[in-house]
This record gives sequence, C-alpha cells and structure tokens, in this order.
Amino acid sequence: MKWRCLQHSFDLSLRGEIMGILNVTPDSFSDGGRFASVELATEKALAMIDEGAAIIDIGGESTRPGAAEVSSPEEQNRVLPVIKEILRRLPAACLSIDTSKAEVARAAIEAGASIINDITGFRDPSMIQAAAETDAGIVVMHMQGTPRTMQTNPSYTNVVADIRSFFEKSHETLTSAGISPEAIVYDPGIGFGKTLEHNLELLKNLDQLTVADRPVLLGVSRKSFIGTLTGSDRIEDRNWPTVAITSRAREQGIPLHRVHEVRPNCEALRMTEAILTEP
Repeated sequence: MKWRCLQHSFDLSLRGEIMGILNVTPDSFSDGGRFASVELATEKALAMIDEGAAIIDIGGESTRPGAAEVSSPEEQNRVLPVIKEILRRLPAACLSIDTSKAEVARAAIEAGASIINDITGFRDPSMIQAAAETDAGIVVMHMQGTPRTMQTNPSYTNVVADIRSFFEKSHETLTSAGISPEAIVYDPGIGFGKTLEHNLELLKNLDQLTVADRPVLLGVSRKSFIGTLTGSDRIEDRNWPTVAITSRAREQGIPLHRVHEVRPNCEALRMTEAILTEP
C-alpha cells in the first residue's frame, strides 16, 4: 500500500503517517487568523514536522459550513509564499495543497507542493486534468453538496455503501484519465455533508471503505460532532477525543490521519502500531 507523491513516496503497509493541518486563512473554524503571516505559518509547519508530521496540508480557503468563497488570485496569494518559504527552510518537506481550484493546484505544485487535496473529490474535470498533468499525489474526499450547503439535511440510502460507491466510481474515472493508482488516496469526508449519525456509522465501518487497495485518509480533528458528543463548545476540548479516534481508526487499518495537534496523534499512531505488530 504505497502512496506516490512526486518525489515523495510513503509505504503505508505497516506504518501510518500524520498530515498536519496548516490553515493560512482568516476564518477557518478552529485556528482562523493564527497563521496568516508567512513567518508564523512557516514556523508552525516546521514545528509540526519536528513533532512527527510527514506531510503539511496548506489551505487558503475555509471550508467550514457557510464560509465565503475566495477568489483564485487571493487563495494563491495566501498559500504560495508559505509553500516557497517552507521549502526554502526545509527543502525535503512534503507539502499538500488543500484546494478545489485547478489553477491554485497547478501553481502550488509548480511552487513545490507534492499533493493535491480536493474536498470536492475531483468532480471538476479541470482538477482531474491538473492532477494527471502534474503527476502529483491526490486526496479524493467525499462531500455531499458544497461547504455552504453541505449540512442542510444531508441524506444517504446507506452512508457507508454510498461513499464506497463514490470511491469506486472516482477510481475508475481518475485512472481512466491517466492518473496512476499509486497516486490516489481516499477520504470519507467526516463532517462534510454528514449528520452525527452518519459520522459515527462511518467511523464504525472504516475498514469497509478501502477501494482498489488504496489507502484511506481520515480527517476528524476538532470537528463539531466531537463537541456534540462531549458536551463542550471549547475547541481545545476536542483534541483528546481526536487522539482516541486516531488510535481506533488505526486499529481498523486507516494509515493516514489529518490533524491539528501532531505530537499526541503521532504518539497514538505509533503506540497502536506497536501493539498491532507485537508477535
């Protein structure tokens, strides 16, 4: 189970990896504005790498419910200087661009990023073309609706089967377009067009979401359903439940985890793997 991302390659057969979240936005739900300057964003990225993150996922547009759209030039102005500065400071860093715009994806890969993380699941043909032509690694996420509408009465016939079917159809479309299977990973999109019950059903059945032996990436960090379950509105109270989900999901075979707090999730990943591989 290898994931090839341009000059980077991850063997996920036995060892999972952490993707650290870096939002260079003024309005992201948990850390908007904290890393809006190039210097602050770069320092945060380097700190997450030092804590064990194998990949830094850089986003210049908030995808929280109801978030305003950002123009392509503005999104590029936010993310490209950060990508360039991180790679100037640490040329070996593996960077991902979190975007649904083909022109932003292309510019980010040209600047040195290795992965395109598209929350709209590469439904836009121009994004498929960008992925095929850049040969980048890609994260294909499932989302019902758009960030502005996704939590308006989401519904499924069977949420696990429906998302698996989406992955299967996406895999056929993407590989037919010339994208290498080894470049693809899938993300069920916890919290993106799902109710609390949908999220829990997916988390119970993560082992049923693997398609064509491709890795699954899980992003639950600090999401609102955690606050609903714990009864706390404080963002910081969602960190340890996120760690618990990371460990449980690793038991179910999920090797990639997108998180805000890198060190505790990385430690949970390694501890769980040690238990799973102990003879």
